Amino acid sequence: MIKWEHSVFALPFALCGAVLAARGVPTIHQILWIVVAMVAARSAAMAFNRLADVSTDAANPRTRARALPSGALTPTFVRNFVALSSAIFVLAAWQLNRLSFLLSPLALAVLLIYSYSKRWTRWSHLVLGFALGIAPAAAWIAVRGSLDPRILLLTAAVTFWVAGFDVLYACQDYEFDQRAGLHSLPRYCGIANSLWIARIFHAVMLSLLAALVWAFALGRFSVIGSIIVFLLLAYEHSLVSKDDLSKLNAAFFTMNGIIAVVFFVFLAADLLFRRSSVM
Repeated sequence: MIKWEHSVFALPFALCGAVLAARGVPTIHQILWIVVAMVAARSAAMAFNRLADVSTDAANPRTRARALPSGALTPTFVRNFVALSSAIFVLAAWQLNRLSFLLSPLALAVLLIYSYSKRWTRWSHLVLGFALGIAPAAAWIAVRGSLDPRILLLTAAVTFWVAGFDVLYACQDYEFDQRAGLHSLPRYCGIANSLWIARIFHAVMLSLLAALVWAFALGRFSVIGSIIVFLLLAYEHSLVSKDDLSKLNAAFFTMNGIIAVVFFVFLAADLLFRRSSVM
């Protein structure tokens, strides 16, 4: 139902926030509870989204085989799963520090409100992006117990990155969104224009990564990582066109998972190399 493996989208960027806050490697305690918080938060959000969308999923040929519409899981089970995942998230925040704990209900609210955003705005892609984009800032708070405005550059970068690939993904449901009255950029702008909007969102993301490298005075590994992200995004966009969306799943799942991991690996290598050089 929730596709555990898709936690790879936001988790590496959360870890980016953690290693930037620590200027190296956070403590084992911090890493453990950040990972628990991330997986629990995403699980709660995905399960809640399945509950909110059960009727539209049942009507959409692409999604009617999902767990709830198909009857593989009951609504009661999913509601209990949301409650348990949310409780684990709050527990993880409490294990990290006081500010993380105090902000945990707000973070959950941001994650859950996305499920209804497609009912009232065509910009729901940015709402989803922000829901994942708060992960680096949350991880920074988890390590430092405070917030540095510079980490918001990474929050903004992740927001536009996710919004861009969600616009691509929504192109699959262009005709269904029109029939069902759901709001999305493809429904209002058409597939061709939406592909350009996704490219613009990803160009903004790349500029924000460059600003992040400058703001934190990062080194050549982070620069190389940003360049690789650019190349991977260019390849991702080459896989789809207004006349051929057949490779969209490869673009969505495979490439974006690789992008998140690549940037984290190069950023972490940058910080660890600089730290070892100082020592």
